[in-house]
Amino acid sequence: MNSSAKPNTSQDTSAAPHRDWPAHAKRVLIIGLDGATFDVLNPLMAEGRMPRLKQAVASGVAGVLHSTTPPITPAAWTTFLTGKQPGTHGIIDFERYDIPTDKLVMNSTRCLYHVRNLWQILSDKGFKVGSINVPMTFPPVPVNGFIVSGFETPGPDSDFVYPKSLRREILARWPDPTLRKNWRRKAFGGTQLFENNVKYMSQSFRQGAEMTITLGDKMGWDVLMVVFKLVDNLQHKAWKYIDPRWCDRHPARRDIAKACFTEADCAVGRLLDYAAAHDATVLIVSDHGHGSLEGKIQPNRLLKQWGYLKLRGGGSQGVTRGRLVLDRLLGGKRVKRVDSVSRDLAVDFSKTRACVMHAGMAGFLYLNLAGRQPAGIVPKEEYESLRDELRDRFLGAACRVTDPQGRTIQLFAEAHKPEELYGCSRADQPWLPDLILIPHDGLAVIRKIRGRRAARWLGYGRIEGTHRPQGVFVATGPGIAQGREVSCHLVDCAPTVLALLGLRIPEDMEGRVVKEIFERPPTVERETAQSVVSQPSEGEVYSSVELDQITERLSDLGYLE
Repeated sequence: MNSSAKPNTSQDTSAAPHRDWPAHAKRVLIIGLDGATFDVLNPLMAEGRMPRLKQAVASGVAGVLHSTTPPITPAAWTTFLTGKQPGTHGIIDFERYDIPTDKLVMNSTRCLYHVRNLWQILSDKGFKVGSINVPMTFPPVPVNGFIVSGFETPGPDSDFVYPKSLRREILARWPDPTLRKNWRRKAFGGTQLFENNVKYMSQSFRQGAEMTITLGDKMGWDVLMVVFKLVDNLQHKAWKYIDPRWCDRHPARRDIAKACFTEADCAVGRLLDYAAAHDATVLIVSDHGHGSLEGKIQPNRLLKQWGYLKLRGGGSQGVTRGRLVLDRLLGGKRVKRVDSVSRDLAVDFSKTRACVMHAGMAGFLYLNLAGRQPAGIVPKEEYESLRDELRDRFLGAACRVTDPQGRTIQLFAEAHKPEELYGCSRADQPWLPDLILIPHDGLAVIRKIRGRRAARWLGYGRIEGTHRPQGVFVATGPGIAQGREVSCHLVDCAPTVLALLGLRIPEDMEGRVVKEIFERPPTVERETAQSVVSQPSEGEVYSSVELDQITERLSDLGYLE
């Protein structure tokens, strides 16, 4: 497919989309670089390894795009698409804790029935939209255009595409459209196995660009988006070969990793050319940044030590550990997912006052509240005082440690009450945790209890990457100023896209229009948000087999420990 080709005439036969006033952008192409950070991209651009990204930065505006709290993929991309904070749209992790059933359930678009995303808003205005591999779009919702769902898709056998008529054509050309392959491990795989893993990531970038161009030409588009998800995976798995502190220890793997970023740049370049041929403005964004993962914190170990959490006896914890050993013996293939938190953690909730039920880099802590949980024991009148008590402990001297470099640090940088963090009501959002624990940079939270120490430091051989709040934002093309540095938030992106297209902003969007990127001042007005009339869908989104597939994929990146 020639990326410089003009749009098919078939895409111009429908009625023109509604605009409230003359637009700054005729079309918008959005390129997502999942997990990208200027800490990595700037040196690569300086070395000449990412010339097309460097050109985009020089020709437009660029700066830090601040992520959600916590800065985790599902929360962040949902905030990007809705213009709402996690306390409103409801996604704070890949999983959520269902209190009445004591189960962890996987989030999906069925959890978003109460909010409208950018694709739905634009479709209602008559705009044609296309979305490829954007996280938190499975199962895809009906739009005026097409959706190929994202990373949380079980696989090509699922209903991963809208309209369904595209499914056969997509699979015939791209048998792995939703990137389900995990990082392969082998005891003596060496650099060759590392290179093979990275080659898959490079191929994913080429495929993403090809899908965007091919489907965009076939279906027509006014707003088109693709996310290169495996930029994030590359940094999770190869951080020590990227970080300047360690990368020279293994030059061969360092160069393989850098070459993969060059492949990503080539894919970005193809899309920049495609956008130019279609007179489109381009936004390049990441959902969060990245940095080193040098240790893991076990808040449930601390809760046990402090007397707030009790484990069951009779070898229950040994069974949990045995499951992990069996996993390793099976070569990394995860054993069947266990949804019950009490079984998976061997927690005795009849004697437990607080527990971190799930952790996706951050820790999500629930009090075992009487009248709320099935085995709740904390009286309602003690709810606030216990939350305050626990927050003080997690931010106090009991969580002050010495790291391997001899520095004194706090294990937890922040401990938030969600209603204070997000400005929401607990009555409206009863599913929210009671505290959100944000770790110190370089650390990640896990919910499982292993060993005897609350903090486990990782040696060089086990160092990987983890998320940071500082992502990237680049805007270039028609209607965009040149040479400015900006600072904005993910929640600002959806209203900014609407303003670029000459549209009013729904009053329920919580972000602002990033006026600094515009070549001429934009008109910014709010309008009454369209009411949402959909109801929660009945039934499970994922089968038990699909849940195991998703669990394995997320565990491979350290999200479900």
